[in-house]
Amino acid sequence: MFSQDSKLAVLESKLSIYEDLSREMLSKLEAAVDKISEGNSRIATILAKHDERIEQSIKTDELLIRMIDEIKKDNEIEHNEMAERFNKIEENIDNLLKFRWQVGGVLAVLVIVVTIASSWLPTVLTSRPSQTTIERAK
Repeated sequence: MFSQDSKLAVLESKLSIYEDLSREMLSKLEAAVDKISEGNSRIATILAKHDERIEQSIKTDELLIRMIDEIKKDNEIEHNEMAERFNKIEENIDNLLKFRWQVGGVLAVLVIVVTIASSWLPTVLTSRPSQTTIERAK
């Protein structure tokens, strides 16, 4: 039926068709692999930037926490200083109140002493009138 040459020619043509298909598939696979590689490199770049941002965010957070702790310490120191000042002021006010009561007491005693002295002192300081009699000369 068919001769060997014709069978060979058919086989060669089929083989050439398969080779062409294989080359096309291979080029498509290479293109797909290239696109996947580009995507992977882009993702790697994005991840690297993302990691940098996370690290910067962590550093910023740590810095903020340190700053907040410092502000807390400063605020606590200032609070203690203000509390001491208020305590001193309260102590001074208490001392002034005590002094006011002491002055009031001294003044009350002086008023009593002056009152007593004003009624008693004139009798002590003045001499009693001597009784003198005047006689007429004759």
